[in-house]
Amino acid sequence: MTIQMYGFWRSIASFRVRTALRLKGLDFEEIPVDILSGKQFEPAYGAINAGHSLPTLLHDGNVLFQSLPIIQYLDEVHPEPALLPADPAGRAYARALALVTVADAHPLTVPRVRKYLGQAFNADTDAVHDWAMHWIAEGFKTYERLLSQRPPSPFAAGSTPGLADICIAGHMASADLFEFDVSAFPATASLARRCFAMPTFALSHPFAQPGAPKQV
Repeated sequence: MTIQMYGFWRSIASFRVRTALRLKGLDFEEIPVDILSGKQFEPAYGAINAGHSLPTLLHDGNVLFQSLPIIQYLDEVHPEPALLPADPAGRAYARALALVTVADAHPLTVPRVRKYLGQAFNADTDAVHDWAMHWIAEGFKTYERLLSQRPPSPFAAGSTPGLADICIAGHMASADLFEFDVSAFPATASLARRCFAMPTFALSHPFAQPGAPKQV
């Protein structure tokens, strides 16, 4: 059965799963759900994912949601190439790096949060943009400290790209979407560039997806 993924070009969580699927060499069909126009709240999609979030993965009769559990599921059902280190401490470190963006930074910049800032606090476009830029910067600051303390070799948690690199590259994709200057974060930017030099990452970038605005 073909793997199906409900995603959207601008969704960083969709980027994470899209990249994991490509790193695993798995064929998949991506079905777009426009989160900017609220399609995730329509009944048809709600019947698939009652959480109204992206991405959703359909595989072997299973309906999976939230990017980290999906990636870990893929790592368990298709163990090679592994996306997590073999040792428990290494796996914990990789998951911790992933959560810097997945739990701490990215959730504060998603469309529903930006929309709520305007509705509840009358934040204008500039204020909402500044809010997103602040939390993107906080994520980069944390990554820069961690990667400076334990430099990639050559990837964040080992010799091959995995979960941590997917999430750090996703944070860089957020920076691209918001035109955030990463020059103050050389260690993180260098790792992200190393990732996006690989077709698996480059083809998964938001700007490389159907429906994304053309870049000049």
